[in-house]
Amino acid sequence: MIVLKNGKKVFPEELETLVNRIEEVNECMVYGIADKDDKNDIKISVKIVYDKETVNEKYPNITQEELEKIIWQKIKEINKTFPPYKYIKNMILTDEELIKTTTKKVKRNEELKKMSH
Repeated sequence: MIVLKNGKKVFPEELETLVNRIEEVNECMVYGIADKDDKNDIKISVKIVYDKETVNEKYPNITQEELEKIIWQKIKEINKTFPPYKYIKNMILTDEELIKTTTKKVKRNEELKKMSH
């Protein structure tokens, strides 16, 4: 659970379910990140592992930048279905699988550590 500055709670799984429905997304992890100007202000972010096969089929020769724009557009569509405090404000796009346990659960803390390095 992510608790925002205003005390509102965001459940990452709720957002992840929708992001994972995006055709180009293989898996994702929603997390909170402190705003660089205000450490108490948490921004909702998502790390997306895109599906290389789907992307190559749908968009041969696409650049990473173009793919980011396409997926970000779809994230904005998801945002519109939620109140503004649940909006995903930041996205990391990668083709590297998320770190998981043997039961295929994402190791959120490990992923966050990896991103902060």
